[in-house]
Amino acid sequence: MSAISIGQAAVLGVVEGVTEFLPVSSTGHLKITEGLMDIPVDDTSVVGFTAVIQVGAIAAVLVYFFKDITRIVSAWGRGLRNREERHHHDYKFAWWVIYATIPIVVVGLAAKKLVEGPLGSLWVVAGSLIVGSGVMWAADQMGRHKRGEDDTTFKDAMLVGCSQILALLFPGFSRSGATMSTALILDLDRVAATRLSFFLGIPALTGAGLYELKDAVGAGVGAVPLAVGTAVSFVVAYASIAWLLKFVAKHSFNAFVIYRIVVGLGLLGLLATGALNA
Repeated sequence: MSAISIGQAAVLGVVEGVTEFLPVSSTGHLKITEGLMDIPVDDTSVVGFTAVIQVGAIAAVLVYFFKDITRIVSAWGRGLRNREERHHHDYKFAWWVIYATIPIVVVGLAAKKLVEGPLGSLWVVAGSLIVGSGVMWAADQMGRHKRGEDDTTFKDAMLVGCSQILALLFPGFSRSGATMSTALILDLDRVAATRLSFFLGIPALTGAGLYELKDAVGAGVGAVPLAVGTAVSFVVAYASIAWLLKFVAKHSFNAFVIYRIVVGLGLLGLLATGALNA
């Protein structure tokens, strides 16, 4: 029998799709949802399932930003063949995304057992949600929001890429939250920070999903629940991306900060009273 039912997979797909790119921590919300449904959050197959359904959300990014991605990849290909093409920003940006992904891959492989073990606790999620809220609020206040996407540099990409490690080690901190906050501190405007977060998430999250696929299927999650969860996350994530880009163009991140604090405090209450198992 599958460790996760089709109905549970659909619910988790919705949660993944809504939260993957919002700065509220998809991993944290998935773990909370799994806990509420009595799904063991530290089970190997469950950890693998949550990584695999992220591929659905990443597919939504690929479709939504298809023209941008095609432009960047084409520039990269031209630059590989022609030295004169290498001065274009898109060619450089493609390499920056590759370089900026290396740190999280190295740390992810080295700390895999730690992330799937002690750091996977809902206590860690609750604390990370609250601490990450403070970081996000401070970043939004500190940032001067004066630099656009075309102003990004190699330094920006590397610092933002490395910030993904925070979310890897502390589920609840939020990959989107960490990357957007770092970009804001570097004075990128909110839309540029959000788009950079999307692009840097593509290789990291896709790689994680493919790497965990064998554990998800081999350890007890059926192919059908995996397919359902991934498909649902794709549809919901596409809508979430469109909404987020419109929202950040006119609003600060304060709404997300408040929401994260409320969820974090609520989770601490559930854990403290024993209503939810860590």
